[in-house]
Amino acid sequence: MSKPTLGIIGGGQLGSMLSIAAKKLEIKTVIFCDNLDAPAQKFSDHFIHGSYDDIKKINEFLNKTDVITYEFENIPYQTLNTINKSKPVLPKPSVNRIVQHRLAEKDFINKLNIRTTMYSSVEDKSEINSMQDLLPGLLKTTTLGYDGKGQHLIDSIEDLNKLDIDFSKGYILEKLVKLKKEISVIITRFSDKKYEVYEPIENVHEDQILKFSSIPAEISNKILEQSKTWAIQIAEELKYVGTLCVEFFIDRNENLYVNEIAPRVHNSGHLTINAYNVSQFENHVRSVCKLEQIPLKKISNAKMTNIIGDQINVYRNRQFTQNEFFFDYLKKQIKSKRKMGHLTTLIN
Repeated sequence: MSKPTLGIIGGGQLGSMLSIAAKKLEIKTVIFCDNLDAPAQKFSDHFIHGSYDDIKKINEFLNKTDVITYEFENIPYQTLNTINKSKPVLPKPSVNRIVQHRLAEKDFINKLNIRTTMYSSVEDKSEINSMQDLLPGLLKTTTLGYDGKGQHLIDSIEDLNKLDIDFSKGYILEKLVKLKKEISVIITRFSDKKYEVYEPIENVHEDQILKFSSIPAEISNKILEQSKTWAIQIAEELKYVGTLCVEFFIDRNENLYVNEIAPRVHNSGHLTINAYNVSQFENHVRSVCKLEQIPLKKISNAKMTNIIGDQINVYRNRQFTQNEFFFDYLKKQIKSKRKMGHLTTLIN
């Protein structure tokens, strides 16, 4: 039986690593991206450049692929839905529609009786006057935004008055958690009650960008089991196919909260490439292409460091030990706050 050709929407570092994982499995990949310089084209078998609403390019993409996935969630729902009518899109477009809207995402999680921070929809600046119980809080756009973009810390109404915010975009106000720690759980779901769950990963952010991820996370057994249970529950409820990341907060009283769901492979899971027998990327390809499910085995403890902006120049010119694995994303432009690569260090 011939293997399917995998279409990947988006051509950044996640698309690159999906393509590398697919090649290992002898799966051909086609990248469709609106960025002419997308680095993933260096690792895929075919590259299509075009706008995500360009029907001609969409049809070209469909003609070259058998099954479609994506590396980021801010793809127009209409594009995914159009493609899904001709070829299967996994995870399915309805998942993306929920997760790319912060209010819908929080409502979905709460309906599962899973804890999130307190929150409220904000459609007008004056509404925040009656939301004092949510301050201090984070005011976020309901759509788009990542790595801290589209977010404003509000300690008081006075802070709000200093900001020039266009409320026509739609916002959500989330009460700040008295944060002790952040963790994430990566899960790959193949079908009903068939999944592989990676152990919780401890994350450290700097300037609202992930800087370090490590396993094992220094957490209690109770938090470990609860985070994995909630991740499984979310994946099952969504009838998800592919790799999913659930990001969590732990407060100073050891309460666990779901922060966000990422319907894709995730930055915090990069260390799985070297720390496990099957990476999050390979598992994603295996699940969406209906390949064999292989039980996970942890090879080593590990720490992943994101390389941001011009830090990449230092790493490109240094030597590495046998326990260090450097990944250069080969992005054409170096920008501040841009993820340019990562280093995974295995720790015995």
